[in-house]
Amino acid sequence: MRRLFFLLLSFCSVYSFGQNTSNHGNKFEALGTILPTPNEYRTASGAPGPKYWQQKCDYDIKCSLDEDKQVLTGSETITYSNNSPDQLFYLWLQLDENEHSSKNNANYQNESSMNSVESDNIVDQLAHSENDYGDHIVKITDALGKPLRYTINKTMMRVELPAVLKPGQKFIFKIDWYYPITDRMKAFGRGGYEYFPEDGNYLFTMTQWYPRLCVYSDFQGWQNNQFTGRGEFALTFGDFKVEMTVPSDHVVGATGQCQNYQQVLTPTQFARWQKAQTAKEPLQIVTLDEAKAAEKTKSKQKKTWVFKAINVRDFAWTSCRRFVWDAMPAYVEGKKVMCMSYYGKEAYPIYSKFSTKVVAHTIKTYSHFSIPYPYPVAQSVEAANGMEYPMICFNYGRAEKDGTYSEATKYGMLGVVIHEVGHNFFPMIVNSDERQWTWMDEGINSFVEYLTEEMFDNKFPVRGKGPAWAIVDYMKLPKNELEPIMTNSENIVRFGPNAYTKPATGLNILRETIMGRDLFDYAFKEYARRWAFKHPTPADFFRTMNDASAENLDWFWRGWFYGIEPVDISLDSVKHFVPDFEHPVAKVDTTVMRNIDKPMQSKFPEDVSKERNRDDKNITFAVDADTALRDFYWKYDRGIIPYDTSKFEQHISRYDEPMDEATKNKVAGKQFYELQFTNKGGMVMPIIIEWTYKDGTKEVERIPAQIWRKDEGHVTKVFMKDKEVASIRLDPNRETADIDESNNSWPAIKTESRFQVFKSKQMMMRSFPQNNNPMQKAEEKNKKAF
Repeated sequence: MRRLFFLLLSFCSVYSFGQNTSNHGNKFEALGTILPTPNEYRTASGAPGPKYWQQKCDYDIKCSLDEDKQVLTGSETITYSNNSPDQLFYLWLQLDENEHSSKNNANYQNESSMNSVESDNIVDQLAHSENDYGDHIVKITDALGKPLRYTINKTMMRVELPAVLKPGQKFIFKIDWYYPITDRMKAFGRGGYEYFPEDGNYLFTMTQWYPRLCVYSDFQGWQNNQFTGRGEFALTFGDFKVEMTVPSDHVVGATGQCQNYQQVLTPTQFARWQKAQTAKEPLQIVTLDEAKAAEKTKSKQKKTWVFKAINVRDFAWTSCRRFVWDAMPAYVEGKKVMCMSYYGKEAYPIYSKFSTKVVAHTIKTYSHFSIPYPYPVAQSVEAANGMEYPMICFNYGRAEKDGTYSEATKYGMLGVVIHEVGHNFFPMIVNSDERQWTWMDEGINSFVEYLTEEMFDNKFPVRGKGPAWAIVDYMKLPKNELEPIMTNSENIVRFGPNAYTKPATGLNILRETIMGRDLFDYAFKEYARRWAFKHPTPADFFRTMNDASAENLDWFWRGWFYGIEPVDISLDSVKHFVPDFEHPVAKVDTTVMRNIDKPMQSKFPEDVSKERNRDDKNITFAVDADTALRDFYWKYDRGIIPYDTSKFEQHISRYDEPMDEATKNKVAGKQFYELQFTNKGGMVMPIIIEWTYKDGTKEVERIPAQIWRKDEGHVTKVFMKDKEVASIRLDPNRETADIDESNNSWPAIKTESRFQVFKSKQMMMRSFPQNNNPMQKAEEKNKKAF
């Protein structure tokens, strides 16, 4: 390589730093043994293996709702298919309603202090009040009515099989049960009832309501970790037939398709249902006037609604006489999906306008980014909460009493509907274990929610589930307050950032900054395709994303998902050089070289092994025993052949030749910049550089994260530019979640504190006349309902 000589024009050093104590850690090493060993069930590529299997469980359930006593009574027939290669001696079922039981709850206690005693919830826990909540098992029998032995351990129930259930066999058994329904607004559960004192009615959301099978899998065996109310669910796919007997004036929405609308609806309502099949706008099957009239009558008669659902992991339903119900079809790859919403008069102004259309938008957008929505129905129920189940979800978003609603209510409602409907894909179809890895459904779903919100409205307010800058405040916390994303659900302290925001942000960084949209989208869709209607693990996700993109992302999974280190890349120094062809450099003096009569290795001391071997009279070296092995180099190494310097002089003289004109033309007028960076945070990331030139133009240059692979702490790199640079800024669009932007610029830019920003805003507002303040008017306008 020819030598270039430069004249140093300017130098700016923001920080000085000494020698590295270690320049190479394990940030770019393969995940290796951190991930489970691939096998015939789960391959190294992240795909299901040739012998992948999973269990199946079918349910035939009959239940009756006693509205006056708030009790649900049920009887279910369960058909369990053992598709595993294992013999089973017992089955584990989940009794999730025991979460509310005073004696059969999981008993995962949290610490408390006197500062928290003012909380009503803490006082209730300290009082240890007895209650009758939870599942009451009346009997369990086999298909012929013979009693089966069972044991209840908190929120889990073991049913002992009368004979070994061998691979390929099925077992049919029956359970009769009942439970008192909890006040969801007080007990803070996912299911229960909400009572409306102004009209004396109830809204029932029946979730986790029947004894249901735990997952038995190749990677874990039985997933029977207790249900504490935090980590959600791991469930087995199957087919459902459910009959729900409720007051005759109730409207029921549920997982799956209703089999008897013609029997439970009025002729007028059924005609509307038929018309809704081809509607272009949401069509009300039950109108607001009908719902208001039903509030007052409270029928004592009963009706039974029958629903069927095929290949779902769960079943949920809702029942209320206060519901308005609307519907319209959406089409996903030519297949019709009935999108529907149920809501009371409190939510009518916002749900009648947005809900069903947002349901349709969500399933179409998620289908674009993952797999085509496979189910025939998608439903949104306004129930003052947010929770998801196959084909049905429960959301919030009620208007003010005068029918207006705030912008915050609008976007909160849109966001929760998108999020909960989106859960149909993750984890209802791509069926991860929520009890163990919350991020695999909440984090992944929050990421696609962000994409879907963007597709709804490019001005959709960001709520922390996508842009990198939105996670910065969390990543700035002291390390003893952070925890890896891979932390078990029950042990997470900061649940929202850890399970939702950080994983969603990480995926968006992969898509926008590290992989690019094309590579990411293909790999992400491949993950959804491979694991639709199956049970993926984190390793399956990580491996698939690598496999389908040809990007080794182990460094990212290791740092972002298994680690807690933040991103903080600093620009430490900038050196500016320009070519100088006018000042010759003295020729290299080869006198020293000519006087060398020994090779360079003679400068180094002889190691002790060589010394001892040479002095050992019992050792005869092969080159001594057979002198034919003594070639030119043997003699040269010992100085027997003189060192010929003429070849060196011919070689070194080539570097004294003037630079040829072609090379001069390449570098003439160029500006060379040497930048030094430090990885102060620990998490490696791409280096994104915005160059602002003295003529006012800008350029953004992206250096992949692999620049850190040989030195994870410090990087120096030279850039050749056509124009002189006025300023440099790292990560100008805040893509990498860098927690300290004060060290990202050259020349250094003073960053205002939050107090100074607030003070500046106040001074600006005071500078306008009181009645002509645009900022104040904007704030007042935002408070008004749309």
